[in-house]
Amino acid sequence: MKYQSRKKAILLLSDGTIFYGKAVGKEGSAFGEVCFNTGMTGYQEIFTDPSYYGQLMVATNVHIGNYGANDQEIESDSVKIAGLIVKNFSYEFSRDLADSSLQEFLENNNLLAISDVDTRALVSYIRDNGAMNAVISTEVNNIERLKKELAAVPDMNGLELASKVSTTEPYFVGNPNATYKIAALDIGIKKNILRNFEKRDAYIKVFPYDTKFSEMSDWEPDGYFLSNGPGDPEPLTQAIATAKEILENDLPLFGICLGHQVIALANGISTYKMHNGHRGINHPVKNLVTGKGEITSQNHGFAIHREDTEKHPNVEITHVHLNDNTVAGMRMKNKNCFSVQYHPEASPGPNDSTYLFDLFIDNIKKAKTKA
Repeated sequence: MKYQSRKKAILLLSDGTIFYGKAVGKEGSAFGEVCFNTGMTGYQEIFTDPSYYGQLMVATNVHIGNYGANDQEIESDSVKIAGLIVKNFSYEFSRDLADSSLQEFLENNNLLAISDVDTRALVSYIRDNGAMNAVISTEVNNIERLKKELAAVPDMNGLELASKVSTTEPYFVGNPNATYKIAALDIGIKKNILRNFEKRDAYIKVFPYDTKFSEMSDWEPDGYFLSNGPGDPEPLTQAIATAKEILENDLPLFGICLGHQVIALANGISTYKMHNGHRGINHPVKNLVTGKGEITSQNHGFAIHREDTEKHPNVEITHVHLNDNTVAGMRMKNKNCFSVQYHPEASPGPNDSTYLFDLFIDNIKKAKTKA
């Protein structure tokens, strides 16, 4: 069969470490920051999540592809990861709802993938040594050239990527006659976030990543949303400025992941690049307001400094990650604003965190009542 005589492939890390595997379909090379996701399912949503733009994704689940691909299970209009690294790749699938095999999905999206990699050893290495740039390639005899090309790939620290995934023109989602109007700043937005707003009787206008507050406010929305997205939040100077103006006007504001980090920076709270980030669908978070635990989906390589957050007189930490005590959520004491460092729309709990969308709508209702 086709997959029994596949080409050799390698994963070359920026520190010179090499892992060996075999090509899945497409040949060539793909560069990016290598990271891993511990989810047992949801691989298609991961591949199309804009927050993963420019990253080489290691799937820790040993079998990938066994339930095929479904045209509806996407979070954006195209694959966003730079490449895929797996242990066992399933060419056959057994799922009635699948529209194609995962191999066909990858080929249609021109994505390079390699399998037969010792992903357990690879993930252990990343955990110990941290996330780093890498290349996956079928050019196994050109390692020295690959090393030179890899050295030229920019580091994720300081890298602005929102412009690579954001819409270039505003667009609308939902019913124009809905009760609430939400202006969303697209710095890498996922489709399911928009679906959750739409389900709550909201009409959403999605704006490009560098849109100024004046343009968003001209639409006269009831609330503002800052989306998830890829890269370092610090270079997003316009998004930070927009967040500051929303806060100055005390308008309802909600942020997820990169949006959460942008809101922090707008408040003078600094961010940092994590050792290897949080990526998976089983991350335990404690809500400090209610005392309840949540099983969350997370996907971020940057975080906000806890010390800065604790020192801020107008910011309260509302959620903490129970594995490492990083800040997983915050709210402002003097403004109509809150944010979280995880994905309530992904629903791994499955409904542990969907209350956050309801909370945002409640904040909008209160603001409309005051007005």
